[in-house]
Amino acid sequence: MTGAEEDKKMPLLDHLVELRSRLLYSALGFIVAFLICFYFAQPILDFLQRPLAALLPEGRRMIFTDLTEPFFTQLKVAAFGALCIAFPVIAAQLWAFVAPGLYKHEKQAFLPFLVATPVMFAIGAAFVYYVLMPMAWRFFLGFETQGGEGTLPIQLDAKIGEYVALVMKLIFAFGFCFELPVLLTLLAKVGIVSSQGLKDKRRYAIIGVTVVAAVVTPPDAISMLSLMLPMVALYEISIWLARLVEKKRAEDAAEEPDEAAADSQDVTPA
Repeated sequence: MTGAEEDKKMPLLDHLVELRSRLLYSALGFIVAFLICFYFAQPILDFLQRPLAALLPEGRRMIFTDLTEPFFTQLKVAAFGALCIAFPVIAAQLWAFVAPGLYKHEKQAFLPFLVATPVMFAIGAAFVYYVLMPMAWRFFLGFETQGGEGTLPIQLDAKIGEYVALVMKLIFAFGFCFELPVLLTLLAKVGIVSSQGLKDKRRYAIIGVTVVAAVVTPPDAISMLSLMLPMVALYEISIWLARLVEKKRAEDAAEEPDEAAADSQDVTPA
C-alpha cells in the first residue's frame, strides 16, 4: 500500500486551504463556547467555589484586591469552560483533516484513542473536584486559629483570582495526568513501547510519577498521594492494555498467512 485508502493526492495548496478551514471551524467553535461560558461565568465560578464554600462557616467571603480582578477572573473562567466544551469540536476537525490520509485499519486503530482522550480528562477533572479538593481544602483550613488574649486570629480571606487559578491548574494537571493509559497504549499500538518494557521500567515510572505529583499538586502529602496513587494504578492499567494490544497484533499476524494460503488455493491454473 503506497497511499491513503482513497488513493488520492492533493497539492500542497489544497492541504493548506483544508487546514485553514479546519482551524477556522475550531476557532469558531471556541468563540461560540466562550461567549456562552462568559454569559454563565458566575454560575461556573460558583460551581468552582463550592468545595471551599462547603467547608467555611456562614458569612465568610472571597476578596479581590485589584479593581479589574473579578472581570479578568470571569474571562479566565469563560476561556476554561470554552476549552472544555469546544474540545470535541476541535478534535472532530483535527480528525476530519487527518482521516482522509489514513487507511481503514489505521482509522479503526486511532479513533478509539480520540474518543478516550476527553473521557479520561473528564475522569481526572471529576477526581480532583470531588475527591482531592475537599480533602486538600480541609487540610489547609486546619491552619486557621481563633486567636485569644494577646493574639490575633488567623483566617482565610481567599482572593478570587488566585483561587480560580489554583483550581484550573489542578483540573488541567489531573486531567492530563489521567491521559497516561491513552498515551502509553497508543505508543504500544505503534510499537514504540512494549508491555515488558513498561514492566521493567516500573520503578523509574514510580519515581517520575512522584516527581510530577510533587510539582503539580499543592505542597502537602495528601494532595501528592491523591495524584501519585491513581497515576501508579493507571500505569499498571497501561501495562495490561499494552499486553492486550500485543496479543491482538500477534493474532492478526497469525491470521494473515492463513488468509494468504486460502487465497492461493482459490487461484486455479489456466
